[in-house]
Amino acid sequence: MIGPAAAGLGSLFGKLTGGEADTAILIMREIRLPRMLLAVLIGGSLGLSGAALQGLLRNPLAEPGIIGVSGAASLGAVIALYFGLSAAFALALPLLAIIGALLAALLLHVLAGRQSILTLILAGVALTSLTGALTALALNLSPNPFAAYEIVTWMLGSLTDRSMVHVTLAAPFIVAGWVMLLLAAPALDALTLGEETAQSMGADLRRTRILIISGTALCVGAATAVSGVIGFIGLIVPHLLRPLVGHRPSRLLPVSALGGALLLLLADILVRLITPGTELKLGVVTALIGAPFFLWLVLKTRSSAS
Repeated sequence: MIGPAAAGLGSLFGKLTGGEADTAILIMREIRLPRMLLAVLIGGSLGLSGAALQGLLRNPLAEPGIIGVSGAASLGAVIALYFGLSAAFALALPLLAIIGALLAALLLHVLAGRQSILTLILAGVALTSLTGALTALALNLSPNPFAAYEIVTWMLGSLTDRSMVHVTLAAPFIVAGWVMLLLAAPALDALTLGEETAQSMGADLRRTRILIISGTALCVGAATAVSGVIGFIGLIVPHLLRPLVGHRPSRLLPVSALGGALLLLLADILVRLITPGTELKLGVVTALIGAPFFLWLVLKTRSSAS
């Protein structure tokens, strides 16, 4: 219902229930509805993935964007765009993005699954730098400047000009990822006591790792494929909501999904209203909010450790 184009709430409902479709109805159905659905799906995925990764790695700074999963998903999507695979086969874009996210999540779990916060951050920085360099290489070698511009614009993260086609493309992968992550919730409660204790309580840690890594790859890969890179949602939301659920991961996962959906939806409405002519990119807005929050968390973690 909210956007730069004026449309009264009463008249919209009246036309939806029996009146003829006009410009306002078309704007709401063809432009705003897909954006709303994608904001809910993508925001929920990022919030849920961030909470699940923090529970699995027992690391408060784990988040798909910070540890390089989003960058790897972006690289997979750029490969699909660069070689024209997405034009030949629509599912190539989300599939390659999911493969990139899956490889990144597996690599990080092997490198830093049991290590310190610093090790995780360093591994994530290295992975982000590598995927960023490969993405820049693809842009540098792109024979078509218009294609390069399209890739750069897409990488900034946005829900502009998305349609129900994008919703249909991403939703099945995202919902499957949600199911996997929520199935891992009970084991995460036991994992807070340590791996040995969790195993003695009957938790299947191998199954939990597979569910979280695969679920994160599906969620982040599909989300990145249709929106570009949108960071820090998975870092901000779990930290804000964790005190409200008693610091229990099983309770935090669904709450983080709802919180991420709400935060991204509000951010998308905000960018439409502030600069309706030339919208700010959604990924830029979340980075401007999330980067200071991340620095604050680093300083808080450092002071707690000392």
